[in-house]
Amino acid sequence: MESDTTIRRIKSYGTQNNVSRGNNDVPDQWNNGCSDQKRKPEVSLYLLREGIAASLVFVFILVLWGLVHLSLQQLVIGRSTGEFNAVRARKHLERITSVGPRPVGSQENEVLTVNYLLEQIEHMRKECITGPHSITVDVQRPTGSFSIDFLGGFTSYYDRVSNVVVKLEPKTGAQHFMLANCHFDTVANSPGASDDAVSCAVMLEVLHSLANLSTPLLHGVVFLFNGAEENILQASHGFITQHPWAKQVRAFINLEAAGVGGKEVVFQTGPENPWLVQAYVHAAKHPFASVVGQEVFQSGVIPSDTDFRIYRDFGNIPGIDLAFIENGFIYHTKYDTADMILTDSIQRAGDNILAVLKHLVMSEKLADSSEYRHGNMVFFDLLGLVVVAYPARVGTILNYLVAVATFLYLGRKCSRHNNGGGRYVRELAYAAGVVVLSWLVSLLFVLIVALVVSLTGRSMFWYTHFYSSLCLYGAAATGKLVLMHTLAKNLFYGGVRLLELGELYFDVTLLLWCCSLVYLSQQGLCSAYVPMLMVAFPLGTKLLLAQEFRHRGASVKYSVLYLLGLALPYVHFMFLLWVVFEIFTPILGRSGTEIPPDVVFGALVTVATILLSSFFIHFIYLLRSTKWILVGLGSVFCFTFLLVSCGVLFPYSADPTSPRPKRVFLQHTTRTFHGLDGLVESRDSGLWINSFDYTGMQHITPHIPELNDSIRTHCRQDRPFCGYPWFLPVKFLVKKNWYLPAPEVSPRSPLEFRLLSREETSWGTVKMSFQIKGPSHMSLHLMPHRGASLSSWSFGDGTPQYDLSGEYFIFYSHGLDAPAWNFWFEIQPPRDPDPEGPEGMISVAISCHYFFGEDQRTAQLDHMLLKFPKWAFPSSWVSTYDMYRY
Repeated sequence: MESDTTIRRIKSYGTQNNVSRGNNDVPDQWNNGCSDQKRKPEVSLYLLREGIAASLVFVFILVLWGLVHLSLQQLVIGRSTGEFNAVRARKHLERITSVGPRPVGSQENEVLTVNYLLEQIEHMRKECITGPHSITVDVQRPTGSFSIDFLGGFTSYYDRVSNVVVKLEPKTGAQHFMLANCHFDTVANSPGASDDAVSCAVMLEVLHSLANLSTPLLHGVVFLFNGAEENILQASHGFITQHPWAKQVRAFINLEAAGVGGKEVVFQTGPENPWLVQAYVHAAKHPFASVVGQEVFQSGVIPSDTDFRIYRDFGNIPGIDLAFIENGFIYHTKYDTADMILTDSIQRAGDNILAVLKHLVMSEKLADSSEYRHGNMVFFDLLGLVVVAYPARVGTILNYLVAVATFLYLGRKCSRHNNGGGRYVRELAYAAGVVVLSWLVSLLFVLIVALVVSLTGRSMFWYTHFYSSLCLYGAAATGKLVLMHTLAKNLFYGGVRLLELGELYFDVTLLLWCCSLVYLSQQGLCSAYVPMLMVAFPLGTKLLLAQEFRHRGASVKYSVLYLLGLALPYVHFMFLLWVVFEIFTPILGRSGTEIPPDVVFGALVTVATILLSSFFIHFIYLLRSTKWILVGLGSVFCFTFLLVSCGVLFPYSADPTSPRPKRVFLQHTTRTFHGLDGLVESRDSGLWINSFDYTGMQHITPHIPELNDSIRTHCRQDRPFCGYPWFLPVKFLVKKNWYLPAPEVSPRSPLEFRLLSREETSWGTVKMSFQIKGPSHMSLHLMPHRGASLSSWSFGDGTPQYDLSGEYFIFYSHGLDAPAWNFWFEIQPPRDPDPEGPEGMISVAISCHYFFGEDQRTAQLDHMLLKFPKWAFPSSWVSTYDMYRY
């Protein structure tokens, strides 16, 4: 008697359908010796009806997705303790944002916001003067320089940027401190409520709560309100490398934003120091954390960075990085206002940060954190209700135990006496090949569809209509998966019992997930807990339902219980998918003109579909037919494709409750190019326009006809950074730009550029010293000519850090009352000058950016801004570009 899990091939019965074949091959122990005529009515017990199966899976996915969204809407779980006053924090938020955008160097940032912070802190100091704590305030104006490999690599130089530093400690003093960090500066043209005024408002209220505790703290807290984070992490570098209090900091909490409102998520911890994760797990009132986010963020896939990196790399201290991630569509736009942030969002952030800080400053571990530093933690929350956390070494053991259990389960089937010649292993290998082939075909088909959508000018339709992407790319991927397995069932497995095929494809899915579990564990990734859950729960469910499946086959009861067994890993996995799409959908709207976002988005949807459907594949082999499922999926796909093709689904939205703006940068600039003799060779002025998404000016041109492809720019390779005033080194992302001629600009504080000295060194280099005086934001571009090379300079550690293209980018900013910028570099001249290249050995260009005040606007800019549609966010300013050759 053969096992019910062994694959057996039998002769096909001509025109009989698969149901008949399954019925004629029911094992004797299932029919209790009944004749064939008595067995035929029992077919319905073994194979699922198409409609029932589709309904069960659809309801299962819908319910779990509903639970995920319900958990996200529950910002505050239970009643607040009352220690943190969100209403008072909101008043701080509204006062800080009321002054408008706060770029570094502006009065709004350097004076108004700093004065408000000092005023509130002084009020708190007086209020707690009779208590057990003391408050000390210091306004730091650091100057420094460092190199960073962000955006391909560049160097940063800052001069007299602002830090408001507050030290809270017991009146008896403290030797060890926690650091809490936020930033109050913003990008140009954004009020920056979420990024990052709300964090500073929360920190003010946390300071107030801690200062008024009746029980003295064991350790102290340094609150850093830093005024230059948007200038690529400058103020935090100034604090951690120069401030005397920094030497006493043992760990930190960094409050950031990549979206507007919602829940703040712990997405980075460490490095190592698992006690910090344990403190968050123990103390946080409303936990929301994921080690998957940490490993994805640190992989560099997300084009962003936070002050966490500065404290980790330059301060060598561990920490916790929290950020708001919802609604990233309006991040760094004019829509990032206080009224977009719910008071409950402020309450939960305040409750969490206050509780965690209080726990850490009362902990003995802070005094000697190095003793507890080794090891990493696996951590994740379940719908915000509870956080699961355990040491990574425990996770590795658990992962391998689950893997061993899986291989034992599969090995038991391989070792059965009726598996002569490794028949089960061969069938398992064939089935794995079918599964992988179905993945590849689905992915290829979706990518072709995405490419067609991009080439026909309908890209980014999902930017405002997210669920339409599921109807197009999701339906396409699911349909191809179902079709491939239906063909395999009917053609490749012509005479195999369907129940056995269902069992086989469950085993294949288990095996593939187990392989990913082993691989991630070997790589030392804490994210391996995800495939561990996706193996352990289905395996346990299958073992518990073995008798039900053996005696009744794919009954409705079996199917319902099977889905219930998958509920926990699937609801967590769907939450992770929500995080992925919540982060990457807005990012694809600002990822530049070179990456087709539909190809990336379609690939993400396909991968999500493949992973979610993995344990549903065996249902395909337990169905009597998949005809109507394929018809339904095909209809959804065709209808959505028709809507997309007709342009019904517009990418952007000006809906004030949920805006989805198109991002455009406009600079009214004047460019001046000097020759080797120092004389002006050419000069022009215009509106330089950058689109930060793939659609370029496609949707803008109908509103502003002069912005068309006839004024597209071309990169001049003989000029630093193509001869245009790049604010950051992102020309590799934004290669499609437009330049509309306009009158010259005349800023009140024009660039003053001087070559102070030029001397040849005894070791064969040429040392050149310069002095620059200009606005608060400038970018220095250095382009050594062919054969020449920079050997050293006065920035950072003295070693030139170059951009992806081999050019050098130095980002400069200053606060108020900054002196002239002096710097030097040494260059090795070329031995044989390039006759086809530019004259001399190096081209030096300086871009000046006027982000605030009267110099920020011109009549031409204002006139152009009025023409943009409401669904666009044109961020504009005045700039100049001056190039010199030496």
